[in-house]
Amino acid sequence: MEQQEAQEKSQMEENAAAGVENNAQAENNEPVDPVEELTVKCQKLHDEYMRLYADFDNYRKRTMKEKSELIKTASEGVLVDVLPLVDDFERAIQSMDNTDSVDAVKEGVSLIYNKLLSFLSAKGVKEIEAVGLPFDTEFHDAITTIPAPSEDMKGKIIDCTQKGYTLYDKVIRYSKVVIGE
Repeated sequence: MEQQEAQEKSQMEENAAAGVENNAQAENNEPVDPVEELTVKCQKLHDEYMRLYADFDNYRKRTMKEKSELIKTASEGVLVDVLPLVDDFERAIQSMDNTDSVDAVKEGVSLIYNKLLSFLSAKGVKEIEAVGLPFDTEFHDAITTIPAPSEDMKGKIIDCTQKGYTLYDKVIRYSKVVIGE
């Protein structure tokens, strides 16, 4: 539909140009050179092409710049949310110097740890369960095998040396596990 309208518009412009040329020809009584006419038309099309090319090039550069800026600042929101946890750790370190009670320090660190876990959970990070489950290469990375303590633990995970995590069901770190054989 748009092509048809564009063709009609182009045809009307050509007819108008031809009418102006015919008027000029009638006024001057000189024939219009077809080569000159085509040269003018070619220059006009070339000018339009160059303008479109420049517009596209500007668009491409602008989108590349916007994408680059987005990549640079994408983690800003997460980092801003982590800063209160850093503040809590700094306060805990300061309180360690001023207190003799180990239980109070343990409780403070435990509170910060729980706050960190809830922060990660809110951001879509979940721990991958491992111990006692069958080994699955989609979630686990076997670092060694040991003799299974019982027959039912063969092929299952005996120990987890490093927890694994998913971010919205995508593994971001595999669990490092020990498998019973």
